[in-house]
Amino acid sequence: METTPLNPSRRRLLAGSAGALAAAGLGAAGIARAADPAPKPAASAAKPLPPYAAWKDADSVIVHSANTIETRRSAFGDGIITPSRQLYVRNNLPPPDPSILDDRDGWKVEIQGVKQPRTLTVADLKTLGVETLAMVLQCSGNGRGFFPHKPSGTPWQVGAAGCVMWTGVPVRAVVDYLGGLDGTPAFMTGTGGEVLPEGLDPKSLLVERSVPREAMQDAMLAWEMNNEPLSLAHGGPLRLIVPGYTGVNNVKYIKRLAFSNEQSPAKIQQTGYRLTPMGAKASPDQPSVWAMEPKSWINAPGADGQAVKAGRAVVRGVAFGGMHAVKRVDVSIDGGKTWKQATLIGPDLGKYAWRQFALPVELSAGPHMLVSRVEDTQGNVQVENRFENAPGYINSSWRDHGLAINVS
Repeated sequence: METTPLNPSRRRLLAGSAGALAAAGLGAAGIARAADPAPKPAASAAKPLPPYAAWKDADSVIVHSANTIETRRSAFGDGIITPSRQLYVRNNLPPPDPSILDDRDGWKVEIQGVKQPRTLTVADLKTLGVETLAMVLQCSGNGRGFFPHKPSGTPWQVGAAGCVMWTGVPVRAVVDYLGGLDGTPAFMTGTGGEVLPEGLDPKSLLVERSVPREAMQDAMLAWEMNNEPLSLAHGGPLRLIVPGYTGVNNVKYIKRLAFSNEQSPAKIQQTGYRLTPMGAKASPDQPSVWAMEPKSWINAPGADGQAVKAGRAVVRGVAFGGMHAVKRVDVSIDGGKTWKQATLIGPDLGKYAWRQFALPVELSAGPHMLVSRVEDTQGNVQVENRFENAPGYINSSWRDHGLAINVS
């Protein structure tokens, strides 16, 4: 039985604002890019945004399918919070009908595994408390496009991630209100409210994920994202938020939250999100895709084919620790042969948020491979090489996420 969010089989290496930029020696002159930004890649041949996400900024995203939309690397910018209109979308099933947003406060969620089980409306939840939390939301398959065996599924590169603000009620407050947990259950399980096709085994399609019970301490039931009512594209009217865990564990349209000693019997839990070895068949005894790892990547200069001229430039990117706060970020412009420590810029929004980083460099003409490597406050260092697994999950490799540029 799995009782920890971290996968012990993984090999690990141990080890904003203008004012913040100025303090780091990265003022107006320092932040000037090596070249004026080139026009964004043409979107004329791109797939159209699906109706439920038509409000997204089409120039900032890549539409892979109706249920998978990726943020362009060049669109992340220098702000900590990812604008909602640029944030990626990943749905395991088509979203419910937009009518579920007509009465947001009337949405119901069933709470089980507590001493006083009840069904609560969003209006009820709003009377129990409120918190706001900044958190990295990242699809389990972010970075899948770098796996050489080309796993099935969306070939995400870096854009199935973002840092967003969630507002809602802490799960621990809901549990306390209902008399506490009934015993000492091992897992917390969220069930999504998507409509399932008739005639099929519900377990084969149901979006229902179980995580270790201790994740409850920082989890919340959220009704706002980035200070706006939660959109249908991102799980409105109510979503389970599990900080530090990959996106699939943050169940959208949540209609049931249960505490039990067994994991969900749904396929998405038993075999769908497992770190399956190459050549093996997915099974429940393999590590579940739960906690994120320390990860970073570079977004500028030169992302998405933007021109870069020789001379002074500022290498910029994002870094997060997964379950722990960021301690430092090192940057290399020669593919990891030599490293220099970057400066963390902007406010620190907590251990679950990402940090922007910057490093002034001199770029000579010719090819460069820009890479970054983050260390968290527990001494865990971003891995150099990906952990090979059949479905292409949790790729945290700094080498894979490098940005190749050609300086003229």
